[in-house]
Amino acid sequence: MSRVRVRLSDADDLGWYEAEDRTIPPEAARRKTEAQEVFIAELDGRRAGHLRLDFLWSKFPFIALIRVLPEFQRQGVGQGLLEFIENRLRDKGHDTLYSSSQVNAREAQAWHRHLGFEECGILDGVNPGGIGEVFFRKRLR
Repeated sequence: MSRVRVRLSDADDLGWYEAEDRTIPPEAARRKTEAQEVFIAELDGRRAGHLRLDFLWSKFPFIALIRVLPEFQRQGVGQGLLEFIENRLRDKGHDTLYSSSQVNAREAQAWHRHLGFEECGILDGVNPGGIGEVFFRKRLR
């Protein structure tokens, strides 16, 4: 049995989540939590990672950020978050999940491919330093 438990973020997680996801302002973290678009993974009862979901054009589910704390990496936390999100999205009628990584993030790209994502496009120069972004999609049905 997996030791990874995934759940919706709640008000008790906010301080921790705001400290962990510094890519968005605290007020946005609160809004995303209230909208049930932040998910927390726990391993053996400890917060181990999180996933923030966005919707491109208010329609297409997109993993805006997935992060596993270093001490919990390679223990199934990321896969647990992904499986939870996939099941939740299927239940809501979605058939595709999108994600991305920087073009120079080879390990992140390998993770996506290993878990069934396929490359579907690149945006050049959208990140600091002119680094591009590789986009992925995963069919859920």
